[in-house]
Amino acid sequence: MRAKITYAVTAAVLVVYFVLVGSRGVMLIQTGTVVTVTFGVAVLILPVIGLWFLWKNTQFVGKANRLAAELDAEGGLPVDELRRTAGGRIDRDSADEVFAKRKAETEDAPDDWRSWFRLAIAYHDARDTPRARKAMQRAIALHEGRPPVEA
Repeated sequence: MRAKITYAVTAAVLVVYFVLVGSRGVMLIQTGTVVTVTFGVAVLILPVIGLWFLWKNTQFVGKANRLAAELDAEGGLPVDELRRTAGGRIDRDSADEVFAKRKAETEDAPDDWRSWFRLAIAYHDARDTPRARKAMQRAIALHEGRPPVEA
């Protein structure tokens, strides 16, 4: 729940920022000189790109959460078997061991979105966020019946 609140607050702050930047772009365009209109258009492009990125990221998070809920309903969410340090951080060797199991599971069932979902969690636990995201994108694509995008 804390992560959802943090995401919502961050998204709201970004939207406010995009509105402020967009208003500055409109003000530059209204000035009417060639230079300010050019800068104004350039400034307006930034919030558009930011809003698109925020929208795509929100869609990704929503789809991943729906997969997690479905997997939880099936009883298929991975059990947290990771050892932790005294400070609460995940032990690297433990994460590597779990990752090896999840990778083997995915190699045995490469078309099963569930194994890719669990592999994404293992990548995340091993602090490999880019690969975690790719594995989750593959799980989402397989769940939706779309061909997965190759990396």
